[in-house]
Amino acid sequence: MRALVVTAPRTAEVQEVPDPIAAAGELLVDVERVGICGTDVELYSGEMAYIDQGRTHFPLRLGHEWTGRVVAAGSDHDESWVGSRVTGDTMLGCGRCGYCQRGHHHVCPTRFEVGILDGWAGALAEKMLVPTRFAYSIPESVSVTAAALVEPAGNSLRAVRAAAIEPGHQVLVLGSGTIGLLAAQFALAEGADVHVAGVREGSLELARSLGVRHTGTIDDLRGDRNRFDAVIEATSNDGGPALAVALTKPAGRVVFIGLSSTPSLVDTREIALKDITAVGILSGSPGLSGAIESFATGAVVPDSLVSEVISLEDVPSRLEGHRGESAGPGPKVHVDPWLTAGEWDPHG
Repeated sequence: MRALVVTAPRTAEVQEVPDPIAAAGELLVDVERVGICGTDVELYSGEMAYIDQGRTHFPLRLGHEWTGRVVAAGSDHDESWVGSRVTGDTMLGCGRCGYCQRGHHHVCPTRFEVGILDGWAGALAEKMLVPTRFAYSIPESVSVTAAALVEPAGNSLRAVRAAAIEPGHQVLVLGSGTIGLLAAQFALAEGADVHVAGVREGSLELARSLGVRHTGTIDDLRGDRNRFDAVIEATSNDGGPALAVALTKPAGRVVFIGLSSTPSLVDTREIALKDITAVGILSGSPGLSGAIESFATGAVVPDSLVSEVISLEDVPSRLEGHRGESAGPGPKVHVDPWLTAGEWDPHG
């Protein structure tokens, strides 16, 4: 089968690799769609912290936001999965440690991370494996585009839940990338008065098309204080977390889901003196079922976040930051591993 292989920093190519075979407790999936995210970019460039820590090594097989159809099962009792559209958790916990036993497998110290940590090849390929216990069925009513957005949506839904939103709350989403715009949609579904701040006018216009009434640049907010009941910090800017704390009202909540490449410094005295509840979000794992349900009911329709659908051969240029000439305004690029080189759908 064909798969994208990152052989060294900033060097990637499509290679023929052996077809995976489902072992007991695993499903073999024909991949239909894969999203590219910032983690993939950092792995491709060699800047991901896991590489320096020796937890990830080249060559790499990327891709952890995906959907596909099950074509084979490694165990007879899993045959009912064959033919189903599925997605899967990125965090594959051991299932035995205290974290896993308490339902926190996404922080299991010996977990695999699909397409990120060594040991489990990612979805930028024609086929992949997923453990049955980490597979999620996708209703046929959910588009293939939305199905491949379940993983980032799980992160965003967790962030919104952590913000403890009540109808009418003033909620700010800092960052208008995929996670931020999905968080805005989930917050709107909770009845919040949502504000989105970003840096690109195109993404802010997209936020407005999704129903966000208040948009502006992050720079517009600097110097303001105590404006919002909750702030979801979803930027990659190392100044974002401190700004989020400043903008949160006393007794409010701030949720940190964005990650910068350098340390983000926050004055914890401000958190304590304002009696702010601060929450960190690592993974979408506990939010995947809720994201699927929201997509299935139509409470959240995320498809417009995808700007284009490209082939495996086109992935390196997108990892370098290039966009297709006819790409839409959405922040997310999707990949169809079965497309031929140069063939792509500008509408997602």
